[in-house]
Amino acid sequence: MVVTDQGLVLQQTGRNAPGPVQIEFGGKAMRHRRRGGHNELLGKAVGVGRKPDLCVIDATAGLGRDAFVLADLGCQVVLCEREPILVAMLQSALERAASSADTWLCEVTARMRLHPGDVLQQPPASLHGADIVYLDPMFPRRDKAAAVKKEMALFQRLLPATCGLVDGPALIDWAVSLEPARIVVKRPRKAATLSDRPPSHSLSGKAVRYDVYVLKAIA
Repeated sequence: MVVTDQGLVLQQTGRNAPGPVQIEFGGKAMRHRRRGGHNELLGKAVGVGRKPDLCVIDATAGLGRDAFVLADLGCQVVLCEREPILVAMLQSALERAASSADTWLCEVTARMRLHPGDVLQQPPASLHGADIVYLDPMFPRRDKAAAVKKEMALFQRLLPATCGLVDGPALIDWAVSLEPARIVVKRPRKAATLSDRPPSHSLSGKAVRYDVYVLKAIA
């Protein structure tokens, strides 16, 4: 991990190492993504527009990209992350955004609140009141023909003990215990569901699928 004027950066060393990994909410990649059509699919899955200030718990925040998109769509987002490295990077990125002269960036990240720790270890009462629980668990690469993204390759190297380990049924059961209006699970388009519990419906894009578990009306 490298501390720079631009915040925290993860850099793998050695011959042919990929470039650095950084969370930069105001960067070109995120500004480009906010114009992408898949944002509409994510917004539809969580129910954007059904309620002002929709409250979403991103229970597996990772690099925070989907959380940022949801905040940009107007949601209040609680980011939960268990890995200390990612927590430090998220905190650094949020602090940089908050001190930015970019009004849009400040307004979006003001709707994001970081909650360190494994969600499965959190008392349900501490997170009750959310309208939506969003799950995007990290899984190990299974398609041997596909080139793994540099972020995933780096996390698999740094976090071998926990990277890709997820108890799908436990995550779903935990989410149900919060009594949200719906649970949304992001999956590779052709992947199996996260648990044996069938979703109410699914929304599919070119590469990803959102399994939606509707528990009650958003109100």
